[in-house]
Amino acid sequence: MRTPYGSDPPVLPKSLGVLDGIAIAASSTAATTSIGIGLGVTAGVVGLHLPIIMLLGFIPILGIASAYSRLNKVEPNMGSGYVWVGRSLSPWLGFLTGWIGIVSTVVFLSYTTAVTGSALIQLVGEAGLHELGGLHLDPDSTAQSTILGIVVLIGVTCTAVAGARSAANLQKWLLVFEYAVLLTFCGYGLVKGPHPFSLDWLNPFTIPSGQALAQGLLLSVFCYWGFDATFSVNEEIRDPKDASKAGTITLFTMLALFLLGSFAFQRVLSADELVGHGAQGLTFFGDRLAAQPLAALPLIALTFSAIASLQSGVIPTVRGMFAMSRDRTLGPLWLKVSPKYGTPAAGTVVICCVAMGIAILSLLIPKIGDLILASVNAIGIVVSLYYALTALAAANRFRGALREGVGEAVRAVVIPVLSALFLLGLGGYLGWTFYTSADHFEVSPDNGWFMLFCPTVMLLSGFVAAAWAKWVRKSPYFVTGLSTVETDPAPLGAPETA
Repeated sequence: MRTPYGSDPPVLPKSLGVLDGIAIAASSTAATTSIGIGLGVTAGVVGLHLPIIMLLGFIPILGIASAYSRLNKVEPNMGSGYVWVGRSLSPWLGFLTGWIGIVSTVVFLSYTTAVTGSALIQLVGEAGLHELGGLHLDPDSTAQSTILGIVVLIGVTCTAVAGARSAANLQKWLLVFEYAVLLTFCGYGLVKGPHPFSLDWLNPFTIPSGQALAQGLLLSVFCYWGFDATFSVNEEIRDPKDASKAGTITLFTMLALFLLGSFAFQRVLSADELVGHGAQGLTFFGDRLAAQPLAALPLIALTFSAIASLQSGVIPTVRGMFAMSRDRTLGPLWLKVSPKYGTPAAGTVVICCVAMGIAILSLLIPKIGDLILASVNAIGIVVSLYYALTALAAANRFRGALREGVGEAVRAVVIPVLSALFLLGLGGYLGWTFYTSADHFEVSPDNGWFMLFCPTVMLLSGFVAAAWAKWVRKSPYFVTGLSTVETDPAPLGAPETA
């Protein structure tokens, strides 16, 4: 099959196994970062209800994961949702799905750059270095954290250029260390924490308001975001079915870690301590449980997690753009493969540069905690949309299962539809509350119009890019909805046979 550019499409080497897929997906989900930073941010919204929020957020994501697995079985393609939604629903919606995945990950890379720098500053602070050349080192300073984080981003981009396999190997070792530290400290905190267990932690009806519940669920959905990174390398996995296994294993691992972290943090820290320490939550947690140098281990794990998530964020984004470039919905730059490394090296470097540019723009928000909240809410809304679209594509693709019996109909159609409707309703409700909560625009995570502005720009830019691809690039994708690279997909409406 020849691409619209008149040549055979480049093929990336199949060098990955199921463990590599788990490493990439787990690093992209970044449990240590989500626990160390995300729990404090979420507690600022829902209070001491972290365990139930993490559990409720998992339910629709599990439905989304089942949709991804079914679609991947019949049509493994590194474009994933972009290809599946374009084929089953609409090329416009398919392009939007792919575009959202790109821009949300770029925003993620930009704020994780600052998070990484902040973790490193905290780490050198624990070692006793609080000033450098007369400059007071402040881990809550967006400027200082971003500058240091950009240096790290450049480093991990170089490893991503070298190949997904080498990146996965590095991430495996980082994950082993992170999880060993998490399990040790959270397990110890669960047993020794001074605050007693409370059934109210599992009662969603005592969350302060409907808006707080919705925002908390959206933050929870964001924490699980990234399990689908393994589907972006499914053309580099030796057996495409291993991508589905890796995604599912990663998702359940994240659930276990998030529940353990939620209970442990609430056993060790009060509500005020959880909220007040925000981006330095894991550092404070470690200090409460151990003396130095052991207390620094959670912070080292957080640093490793942030570095790994930067690297794993670059890899799936460039693979998705590679798939879109094959269909001429994006330019030929993203289709270039390095003859030395066998990777889309040029696109990887460009994504790094774009992420650095957005990271510099984020200096408008001076505090790390505020930057995290603004970024996570924006990403959460658009991720809910593209997850929902992919689930609806699966329901439409396998609607023939409605004739195969109740059990198969529920698994193939009903669960994906309900999961999609939940996420669409969640994102829509939160967007409406943002709109009605302010009467002026201000660059602040406390301003509803600003919080709505960010995801709106992401979505509108997708329609503009789609229009350019259709009428300027004249991509055949908008005529057929099909990817240039087809893998004998099942016909629309057919039950799953794989």
